[in-house]
Amino acid sequence: MTATKQIRTWIISLLVFIILLYVLRGVLTPFIAGMAVAYFVDPIADKLEEWGMSRTAATASLTFAFFVIALGGLSVLLPALTSQVTGFASRVPLYFAQLQTWAEPLLAQILSGMSENDFKELTGSAASVAKHALGAFSNIVQRLISGGSVLVNLVTLIVLTPLVTFYMLRDWDVLVARIDSWLPRKHVSVIREQCKLIDETLAGFVRGQASVCFILGTFYAIGLSILGLEFGLLVGLGAGLISFIPYFGSIVGFGVSMAIAVTQFSDMTQIGLVAGVFVVGQVLEGNFLTPKLVGEKVGLHPVWVIFALMAGGALAGFTGVMLAVPIAAVIGVLVRFGLAQYLKSALYSDTPSDQT
Repeated sequence: MTATKQIRTWIISLLVFIILLYVLRGVLTPFIAGMAVAYFVDPIADKLEEWGMSRTAATASLTFAFFVIALGGLSVLLPALTSQVTGFASRVPLYFAQLQTWAEPLLAQILSGMSENDFKELTGSAASVAKHALGAFSNIVQRLISGGSVLVNLVTLIVLTPLVTFYMLRDWDVLVARIDSWLPRKHVSVIREQCKLIDETLAGFVRGQASVCFILGTFYAIGLSILGLEFGLLVGLGAGLISFIPYFGSIVGFGVSMAIAVTQFSDMTQIGLVAGVFVVGQVLEGNFLTPKLVGEKVGLHPVWVIFALMAGGALAGFTGVMLAVPIAAVIGVLVRFGLAQYLKSALYSDTPSDQT
C-alpha cells in the first residue's frame, strides 16, 4: 500500500470514528466513565499484582472499594449540597444587591472624574451584564436538572459503570498488548514513543490533577464550613472541582467566598480568615500538591483545556466533556511531534532533504 493510500485509509477511519462517536454519544457515557475509572486505578492494580494478588482479585477489590467510597460520599454530601445549591440560588440576588451597595461608594471615589450620568450608565450596564450572566447560569442548571431522562441516565451510569470498570481493569494489560500488536511494524517505535508521551500527559493531568482537585476541594470545604461561612461546603467543593485550571478555581472560589463573607460578617477578622483559607490553599497547591502529584510534564495549557471542555460539551454534551481532556492530550502530543518533524525538515530549513 502506497503512502497516499495509507493516509487516505487513516483519514477515512478517523472520520468514521468521529461520526460513530457523535451518533452514539447518548449511550457512551457509562462506558467512557468506566474506562476513565479503570485508567485511574490501573497502577494500583499493577502494584497489587506485584504483591502476589491475582489480576481478577485485584480488579474486584479495587472496583468494589472505589464505588463504595464514591457512592458513600455522594450519599452523605448530595443532600447537603442540594439544599445549599437551592439556598445559594435564592440568596444570589441579595448578595448582588448588597455588594452593589457596598461597592458603589468605592467606585464613586475611583471614578470621581466621571459625570453622574456616565457613572449611572456604567453601573447600570454592569448590573445588566451580571443579571444576564446569572440568568444564563440559572437556565443551564435548569436544563441539566430538568427532564425524566436525567434520572434514567443517572441510574444507567450507576449500574453500568462498575461493570465496565471491572472488565476494562481486568483486561487492561491484555488490551494494550493486543493494540500494540496491530501497530504497523515499520513505525511501531515512533508510535510507542508518542503513546508513552500521551500516557504521561494523561497520567499527570487525570490522576495527578484529580488528586489535587480532591484534596483542595476537601480543604476549602472543611475550612470554610468551620469558619461558619454560608454555603461553605458548596463553594469549597466547587472551587476544588475547577482547580484543574491553574488559579481559576481559587480565584472563583475566593471571589464567591468574599462576596458571601462581606454580606454575612461584619467583623473584618472573620472576612480575613475566609481569605486566609484560599491563601493557605494556594501555598499548599503551588509548593506541595502540584509538584508532587502532577509534576512538570503535563503539557496541557489551561487555555487549551478550557477550549477542549467547551468544544466537547458543545459537540457531545456530558460525553464530550469526559472525552475532552484525553482528546486534547492526544492532539497536543501529535501537534508537538508534527512541529518537531517540521523543524527537522527541508521545508523549515529551506535546504534539500538529501543535505540535511
